[in-house]
Amino acid sequence: MAQTRRWLVRDRTLELARPLVMGVLNLTPDSFFDGGRHFPDIPGAVSHAEKMFDEGADIVDIGGESTRPGSKRLDEEEELARVLPVIEELTARRTDALISIDTYKARVAEKALADGAAIVNDISAGRMDEELLPLIAESRCGYILMHMKGTPDTMQASPSYTDVVGEIRGFFQERLAALDAHRIESESVVTDPGIGFGKRPEDNLALIAHASKLRVRDRPLLFGVSRKSFLGHLLGREANDRLHGTTAAHVALLLQGVDILRVHDVGPAVDAVKVLQALEETDDGD
Repeated sequence: MAQTRRWLVRDRTLELARPLVMGVLNLTPDSFFDGGRHFPDIPGAVSHAEKMFDEGADIVDIGGESTRPGSKRLDEEEELARVLPVIEELTARRTDALISIDTYKARVAEKALADGAAIVNDISAGRMDEELLPLIAESRCGYILMHMKGTPDTMQASPSYTDVVGEIRGFFQERLAALDAHRIESESVVTDPGIGFGKRPEDNLALIAHASKLRVRDRPLLFGVSRKSFLGHLLGREANDRLHGTTAAHVALLLQGVDILRVHDVGPAVDAVKVLQALEETDDGD
């Protein structure tokens, strides 16, 4: 697994001596796997977040807008109405909880950070709201910079690459330079190649197979492969039946030193991390 890296998240310094698990909490009616399961039931959503922490999640990523292929943009007020009550209640119950807000909108990020979130998970890499990067710099929050070709409503309209690994690595280099211009510390940034966001099945597989080549400036790498459609394409299974395929992809990523797994199923991901850690420690002792 990867050498220890640091991730600066507001007043915390996360030493990534082991891979982290980020649990997904979608407060939407239409996300591809869990849409409608935790919306609009605020107590149920908070309970599910607590369950993910109890299962070993290091972070819970809360989102109020579906970004599945073909989805449309959500009004800011509706997005805030979905996410803020859950963030407020969760932070009241667990003052040490590490919460990420999954948004590309500066106003949503600002209010979520004020209510207790510490990380902004941005599918747009700062390209859809010009006010977001100045906010990231000012707040000194953790920031997840993701690659996406197009926007959620257009990204799967015939995406193509000549060299998907090289192109996304180049994208990370360009966007990290843009963050430098806004005086955002590199150590606050995690990069995510955006599996399923403007990629063909073969592109997703190439990114997983060559994950270690995507690292730029030694920043932590995050992958979100959980139950995604490329697994359905590969296995011929619906989202509800893709857990084993997800775990196989997680193992391949962990063996290449990927630092953070963004998952729907926290327990199996935590188990995979523990087993690989134990094997690595056994090997180190020989």
